[in-house]
Amino acid sequence: MAQNLGVYPVFDIEFKVGIQGRESSASDMVVVKEMETFSPSIDTNIEEWTPMDTAGWARRLATGKGFAITLNGKRHEGDPGNDYIAGLAWKSGTDLSTKAEIVFPDGDKLTFDCVVNVTTPFGGDSTNVSGLEFELQSDGKPEYVPAGGGV
Repeated sequence: MAQNLGVYPVFDIEFKVGIQGRESSASDMVVVKEMETFSPSIDTNIEEWTPMDTAGWARRLATGKGFAITLNGKRHEGDPGNDYIAGLAWKSGTDLSTKAEIVFPDGDKLTFDCVVNVTTPFGGDSTNVSGLEFELQSDGKPEYVPAGGGV
C-alpha cells in the first residue's frame, strides 16, 4: 500500500480477521469481502471525584479503554472471511474470539484480539442483496505500530 499524506477514502483502509479464531496465524488473516461501512468507536472509562481542596471543581482520570468496530455489508457465500463471520452467528463463548488487524493508508498497523458479535447474518428487503452485519469488540489492549516500526 502506498503511503498517503492528507485525506484518504475509507476503502483505502485494509481490514482483516483471523478465520482460525485466536489461533490464527498471518496466513489465516483474510479480508471480509463485500463490506460497505466501517465504523469504529472508542469508549473511555473516566473516574471522577471532587476533593475538598478544589473548591468544588471535579478531578478526572481515564482509567480504562475499549473499542468496537461495526461493519455492514452483503452476505457473500464462498468468501472465506464472509463465511467465517456469518458462521459465528450461532456460536457462543470462546468460539467468538479471534484476531483482527487494520492497516492504514500511511502504513500504520493496529492488531488486536476481539469478540465477534454477529447482529445480522442474512436478510433484508425482498429485493435487496442479503446483508451481513457484525461488530468486533476489543478484548484486551491492542498493538498500534507506526509505519516506521516504532511504538
